[in-house]
Amino acid sequence: MYKLKNLKSRAATAENKNAEAGAGGKAGGGRKGSPCISPLKQGETYTLLDTDGPGMVRHIWCTLPPGSIDHMRNVIIRMYWDHQDQASVEVPLGDFFGIAHGRQRNILSSCVTMQDGKGFNCWIPMPFQKHARITIENDATRDVDLFFYQVDFTLGDQVEEDDGYFHAQFRRANPNPLHEDYTIIDGVQGKGVYLGTVLGVRSLYRDAWWGEGELKFFLDGDGKYPTICGTGTEDYIGSAWGLEEIITPYQGVPLADENTGLYSIYRFHVTDPIYFQEDLKVTVQQIAYGSSGKAKEHFGEEYRGYRAAGPPSDNDFAYFDLSDDYCSTAYWYQSLPTAPFPALPSKTERSADLLEEQEGTDLKRSDI
Repeated sequence: MYKLKNLKSRAATAENKNAEAGAGGKAGGGRKGSPCISPLKQGETYTLLDTDGPGMVRHIWCTLPPGSIDHMRNVIIRMYWDHQDQASVEVPLGDFFGIAHGRQRNILSSCVTMQDGKGFNCWIPMPFQKHARITIENDATRDVDLFFYQVDFTLGDQVEEDDGYFHAQFRRANPNPLHEDYTIIDGVQGKGVYLGTVLGVRSLYRDAWWGEGELKFFLDGDGKYPTICGTGTEDYIGSAWGLEEIITPYQGVPLADENTGLYSIYRFHVTDPIYFQEDLKVTVQQIAYGSSGKAKEHFGEEYRGYRAAGPPSDNDFAYFDLSDDYCSTAYWYQSLPTAPFPALPSKTERSADLLEEQEGTDLKRSDI
């Protein structure tokens, strides 16, 4: 940090859109004259950063008026590297900054934070050689009255050929089909390293614990079975015997609500990165642990139960397949070009079953 380098520090804001030297704080005679985009109009896309390289995005901060699930799930952030037409990042705002389901919660991880649920920060370094462009689209049902942002970056960085480009992708399956693993990421081609996961689950069957599904990492041509397979979803997050709300630098559970069945969990592989040389696919199983009798009544002929571990028991508890509402944001680095992403789920698909009140209305402040 203290080594003197031939780099130029810049910041793009609503007041200094082009991040020009000596051009900050000009509006209003230097008295906070233009601190935000007002409004961020419904149906429009705004450019937050557009700069030539080489360089590195080092920090992104933004905020908007709190309390709107509609805005958190339907304002979309995208990033494009080195003049690619294909976005390398395409994620709803709330999910990108670490919280699923359009909710706002305190999260203070090493990569993304939602400080007090209101100040959104990304600390993931994003090198680029030729060009960087970051946009924000308001695909919600109404305007965002105020959108504040700052993109901090440097120019003149020495970007090597083996430096990966940052990527992030959102998916949702509501519900994910019974007996099928949920796909967090697939179709990634090239050389890269997997950085982390934000996983959202809306538990649809409440008479059992949903989090027994194993995370699978299929690397470099793996077939039916993966190279890396964990022992359960709760274990992947570093917990055990269920999940309670907790925040740590690399993994945690900022949202665990048994009443609504909403869970938002994160795991960043900062110190244990997962490298791939050719391709990558990541999935998670839908497996519960609970009463087999109740599950048979609920799932009928579709029930599929089994034992996997533990001594014989007097109760009828077993593992069995589920069908829940899953969403995810996957973060990774890779070489270019970026393979085309699957189509982003539509606004209706992104928002379905998440709004607690009429679509497009704010929650009470206490519900944030």
